[in-house]
Amino acid sequence: MDKLNKPAILVVDMLNDFVTGSLACDRGKAIVPATARLLDAAREKGVPVIFCNDCHLPGIDRELIIWGDHAIKGTPGAEVIPELKLSDKDYVVPKRRYSGFFQTDLDILLKELGVKTVIITGLHTHMCCRHTSADAFCLGYDVVVAKEATDSFTEEDYLGGLAYLKMCYGADAYSNDELIAAF
Repeated sequence: MDKLNKPAILVVDMLNDFVTGSLACDRGKAIVPATARLLDAAREKGVPVIFCNDCHLPGIDRELIIWGDHAIKGTPGAEVIPELKLSDKDYVVPKRRYSGFFQTDLDILLKELGVKTVIITGLHTHMCCRHTSADAFCLGYDVVVAKEATDSFTEEDYLGGLAYLKMCYGADAYSNDELIAAF
């Protein structure tokens, strides 16, 4: 892989409720060390880290009908897992739908930062990572996936998500070492 073109890392839903809480995902726990390593390297190299976090309003948001209460605004379940060491230099974009872009200020933030390439990390490649990637692609960003720092509920969901991102958005998946070398 060549150098990444003005990258930023999007960390999708690495929240207490997704990793250990109401929508706990054992596979999500497994990617925490690799995700933390990638974020630390990005911060060291000056690559923006942007957390795209579910932040739902109780009794209102449509996703709650399907998934039940999770990541409710103001609760511990809606907080970034402590292992990822949210920094005061990181950005946090709350979202009420699957995509980090849908009716949020993520696009304007990325444009103001001069970002051209988004590196997708987090949960789940077949849902929130997929919808975030779709909007990123439609808005003109190059999409790359950190394969050691993404996952889904099952291996089938994970691999299906990666294949979809590659087929529809040209999103190649790279290891942490490849991404860090390209920063």
